[in-house]
Amino acid sequence: MSRLFAFAVPLLAAILGAVALPAGALAQTEAPTIDTGDTAWMLTSTALVLMMTIPGLALFYGGMVRKMNLLATVMQSFAICCLVAVLWVLVGYSIAFGNGNAYFGDFSKVLMAGMDMSAPFTLGAGLEAPVAFTIPESVFVMFQMTFAIITPALITGAFADRMKFSAMLLFTGFWSLLVYAPVAHWVWHPNGFLFADGVLDFAGGTVVHINAGIAGLVAAIVVGKRRGYPTEHFVPNNLVLSLIGASLLWVGWFGFNAGSAGAANGRAGMAMLVTMVAAAAAALAWMFAEWIAKGKPSVLGIISGAIGGLVAITPASGFVDAGGALVIGIVSGVVCFWGATSLKYMLGYDDSLDAFGVHGVGGIVGAVLTGVFAKEAIGGYPGLLEGNGAQVVTQLWGIAATIVWSAVASFVLLKVIDVVVGLRVSEDVEREGLDLALHGEAVH
Repeated sequence: MSRLFAFAVPLLAAILGAVALPAGALAQTEAPTIDTGDTAWMLTSTALVLMMTIPGLALFYGGMVRKMNLLATVMQSFAICCLVAVLWVLVGYSIAFGNGNAYFGDFSKVLMAGMDMSAPFTLGAGLEAPVAFTIPESVFVMFQMTFAIITPALITGAFADRMKFSAMLLFTGFWSLLVYAPVAHWVWHPNGFLFADGVLDFAGGTVVHINAGIAGLVAAIVVGKRRGYPTEHFVPNNLVLSLIGASLLWVGWFGFNAGSAGAANGRAGMAMLVTMVAAAAAALAWMFAEWIAKGKPSVLGIISGAIGGLVAITPASGFVDAGGALVIGIVSGVVCFWGATSLKYMLGYDDSLDAFGVHGVGGIVGAVLTGVFAKEAIGGYPGLLEGNGAQVVTQLWGIAATIVWSAVASFVLLKVIDVVVGLRVSEDVEREGLDLALHGEAVH
């Protein structure tokens, strides 16, 4: 009996072990699940960022132009939203976030091919250092689409009042695919060369604001000055619209920056906090600078200052604390005031609604100061070197690469489009207003 017991116990243990092994293996290989909290936050952030373009930017820009160009201006933002959304799904997303090489994505995700909506998304799957998310890829696609939409919409402020609608559509379409998408790949994809070099851009200081600002500057120069500029005074038609638009941009920016954490976590909370601090500080800095320089604080000034602060904190929002955000806001408010007032008059270009003066200048200020104030404890970025200037040099490299590509590619695109359809409306159309001439409608 004892011999039977001695044989049965090991046999029973072996059987139980054999039965348990598949269960253990199943537990180890079970597919990861989507985090519903993170997904809900990212869906909310996506809606907030879309609100930045329509109606935010449309109203912000629309209120600053003359009444005869109001509809044409808001139409640009709305049409760009529609055009880029379609292009993004067709091929733009694949160029930006396909694995590809160090400079360009690929065409593996054309029309969202291979998208798995049942599992969390991993950016750069198959590479040495992929970035894992807890949301489905469809949400990531939509979130990034809203960035792709607002970036070319920002450019329209530089050539407001004078570009043909057909030329604007052609420029936007090609620019989004040939300039925006590749730069997004450089900076945000694990295979991108600026990503590998350690350039910090949490939410788009380089990809969105410097990129759009430089393209706007080039467009303003190539298209030429508005008829009557600078001797004629171009009075905004309705600054209440602009204030509402700026307010929507501010609220939407929480999705822009805090949403770039990719999850509902502490980093998103810090990004939201520093976004608020920088915007408020920049608005006050611009207001007081204008008050001192011109004798009165204006509505246009304070809302432009807030936007400048939001621009500058964008690349830094996931890397800095409230103290750094305060300094970034103050510096950007003063420097953007100078960029939108003194600089363009010194250099003689006509940046109608200060696309370069606020977004280009503010983006550069923010990208540089990201290197100054970024903290590894906040960003968790393993390559970040604090306090020795190395990160500032890296940031300057990212700025320079973006400026060169955006400037050269934008110039070539504008020149080609000018030959094909012409860039600028006629003098009569410009004098009488774009609303009636281009769209057959007017605000009464």
